[in-house]
Amino acid sequence: MTRLAEDRFLLVTGTAFGTHDRAWLERNAPGDGSVYVNDVTSAYACLCLWGPRARDVLQPLTKTKLDFPYMRSRELAVGSIPVTASRVTYVGELGWELYCPSEYGLPLWDALIAADGVTPGGYRAIDALRLEKGYRAWGSDLNAETTPDEAGLSFAVKRDKGEFIGRAALREPQQKLVCLVLADPRAVALGSEPVRAEDGTIVGRVTSGGYGFAVGASIALAYVPLAYVEPGTPLSVDIFGDWIGAEVRAEPLYDPEGKRVRA
Repeated sequence: MTRLAEDRFLLVTGTAFGTHDRAWLERNAPGDGSVYVNDVTSAYACLCLWGPRARDVLQPLTKTKLDFPYMRSRELAVGSIPVTASRVTYVGELGWELYCPSEYGLPLWDALIAADGVTPGGYRAIDALRLEKGYRAWGSDLNAETTPDEAGLSFAVKRDKGEFIGRAALREPQQKLVCLVLADPRAVALGSEPVRAEDGTIVGRVTSGGYGFAVGASIALAYVPLAYVEPGTPLSVDIFGDWIGAEVRAEPLYDPEGKRVRA
């Protein structure tokens, strides 16, 4: 969520959930006409520039000094292209999401790709990096039935703020989402694989998984009962019929102090 003005906000949601989120906003908006929701999806293109050298790549292309901090946004020009640059990341590295009018999408791509050291990356690369950083994915790690406490997102809920939509749904968690590192890095979970305890009891399921290239490990996220959430807890995951040993690890596996995203 980016605050563009005193009374104007830009909400960016997952590519597959725009209709879902727009319906929620319209359903919960005041009925007095003071709030309206305008879907501007087709009006903008978005390119993400992420990596330890992201500032070195972007700074020569703009006259605006790229000194604004993490979780801040600024309007600037990349060459002659008007851009809203939001310093957020889904991969655990320094970088920006760059929003421009749709007709400027290709020129923006050309400007960035011409820079030295830029490599295009697809969604599988993003998915591997976000798993290393412990970033959740809506539709797999999160859905309408999970709570922030269960998903490890308690920091996003301020219980001392009085009444808010969703407060009634908060409950004492009986399970939590944990990070598992598989003993065999060649075994990769894709999602929905069962997870069992040492005594053979099935205790949970994998929500998403993949290979983390930066940490050199196969990673899986899974909901398990509270008795199995402590780092170091041994579990196993069924990977195509073979039970592969796994261990609960503290999150995030990559850059746990968050220094890289704030560089």
